[in-house]
Amino acid sequence: MSGTSPDFEHYPDLANRQLAGSVIWASDESFAERENLIMAHDPEFDPALFGNKGKVYDGWETRRRRHDEIGHNDAAIIRLGVPGYIRGVIVDTSWFTGNYPPQFAVKGICIDDYRPAEEIAALPDNEWFDLVEPTDAQGDTKHAISINPGSTAGQTRVTHVKLIMIPDGGIARLRVHGIPAPNPQFLGSTVDLAAIEHGGWVTECSNMFYSSPNQILSLGRAINMGGGWENARRRDGGNDYVVVRLAGEGTPEFVEIDTSYFVFNAPGDIRLTGWNAHSDDDSGEEKTPAEIIELVPKCRVLPDTRHRFAVEGAAQGRPITHIRLDVYPDGGLARLRVFGSLTAAGYGELERRWEGKPV
Repeated sequence: MSGTSPDFEHYPDLANRQLAGSVIWASDESFAERENLIMAHDPEFDPALFGNKGKVYDGWETRRRRHDEIGHNDAAIIRLGVPGYIRGVIVDTSWFTGNYPPQFAVKGICIDDYRPAEEIAALPDNEWFDLVEPTDAQGDTKHAISINPGSTAGQTRVTHVKLIMIPDGGIARLRVHGIPAPNPQFLGSTVDLAAIEHGGWVTECSNMFYSSPNQILSLGRAINMGGGWENARRRDGGNDYVVVRLAGEGTPEFVEIDTSYFVFNAPGDIRLTGWNAHSDDDSGEEKTPAEIIELVPKCRVLPDTRHRFAVEGAAQGRPITHIRLDVYPDGGLARLRVFGSLTAAGYGELERRWEGKPV
């Protein structure tokens, strides 16, 4: 590749870790971790750095395949942080000079629901389509491949890509540039009712052994596992939970449960409920909730994934002041977002708080 940037590089990298992209599966990562593929920084190299498994590389590196494995290739599956229409990919073999794959290929697929990584990996090849057909590779090179906007590959929305090494070796980075195509169901004139910056706070937490639950209500996205809430491992058959007082009475439209960076210690399931403790008068005192509203029924969540759930059915349009997030049986979260609109009463509460009246 020449020193000039490819034309498609002005499109955002939809796989970027900072957009909640995740390498959800790899056939092998014996020498270097799959997660390195989508790190935002350029790959680095220390010639003197060795670990227990050999030379340390800032990339994804698999073991050497042998004679009885002829016909098999290594692969990694990346869930894009934002789905979209792909305009080009960069397969970067920087610093891999004697251990890069002879060839690589990239495939795409559109899967909008939250399926386990193993289930996606088990999908037959004919359910994927070619973004980049098998291409000869070179060592220590950024391979830039444009996608024709008029082709089937260029006109199909993509949520996941599969990077294939033929047959094995090391790749430092994968960039997937394209036009973002997020779900419009989760876009609108809403505000995060749970955010600390908007007036929400944690009122109760079952366990904060490793870190404060207030972090899940913080600004921006977590940059590592230490930026979220992590509890101790449960051994008693119960489950952990956190209760959040919303900024004010509001009607949630959708919620975000983000397990980014919690790869091996995310919850197995979650449940989100809410209630309205708003006083019938202007005293500001909370009342005992008459009803618990189920916002998100108990459901499985995935590791290292930003989940979004619409508030539907009987819960839709119901004003609440508190939410409770249950994690089963335990496990960590990076962020909790509760997107919705303040009611008139909720807005009035914030006004009174702004004017110096106690809550």
